[in-house]
Amino acid sequence: MRKDQDVREGRTPPRLALPDVTLCAVTSANVAATIAAMEACTAKIDFGAAILLTDSAVRIDHPAIEVRSIPRLVSTAAYSTFLLRHLLPHIATSHCLVVQWDGHVLDAARWQEAFLEFDYIGARWPQFGDGSDVGNGGFSLRSRRLLQLCAASEFDGHHPEDVAICRTNRAWLEAQGIRFAPGALADAFSTERAGTLDHSFGYHGAFNMPKALGAQRFWDIYRTLDAHGSVWYDFWRILLGVLPGRGGISRGLRLARDRIRSAR
Repeated sequence: MRKDQDVREGRTPPRLALPDVTLCAVTSANVAATIAAMEACTAKIDFGAAILLTDSAVRIDHPAIEVRSIPRLVSTAAYSTFLLRHLLPHIATSHCLVVQWDGHVLDAARWQEAFLEFDYIGARWPQFGDGSDVGNGGFSLRSRRLLQLCAASEFDGHHPEDVAICRTNRAWLEAQGIRFAPGALADAFSTERAGTLDHSFGYHGAFNMPKALGAQRFWDIYRTLDAHGSVWYDFWRILLGVLPGRGGISRGLRLARDRIRSAR
């Protein structure tokens, strides 16, 4: 309501401040694209902290983002282990917003204070119909209390880490008092394979990027990638996404050529 009033009266709405949330990303691949995702978030929001955890010798010309060194993550399974067992010491706020290279905040005005009432929020998984469908970890809000329990010996940690949290260990976590967001609130928080980009606070998924960013901006990010697995997984959706606009045919041909070369 306040934003609508500011727009009507010609004022610039105040920036969203989330002092109780740490923006964080953990990666050894697609580092430049991950930094771009973090910058897209910090352009809209003042977080309590913003931390990039990586083995890459990278310097970021951005005053809000801190780089911390970690051992190289040699696989996606190693990424899962780090988030479950080693992220906790880096988070001093009540919550953290985990992002990956292929997702970020869309509209800070869609933030809801109700998000902080829960220990885990991620985009819904439409393939699960049993009520435990929240959700995707690539753009997810997690409480520090949840991180503490994920690091406990009783937690059955495995890859992928979001399935370990939201499916395998959900009953045990809920027995410890952990609260998972309901589906409707998860849709308002993030879009992946459920929800809509026009209504969610943020999103995840390379196949959503051409629509979220525009074909050319996605292409600029694509050209920095050194790991393309998530692109190839949704290759046809992404191919259709890069075709619109000037240079679309060239982008499509390059994408197809890259895909063929990667399969050799």
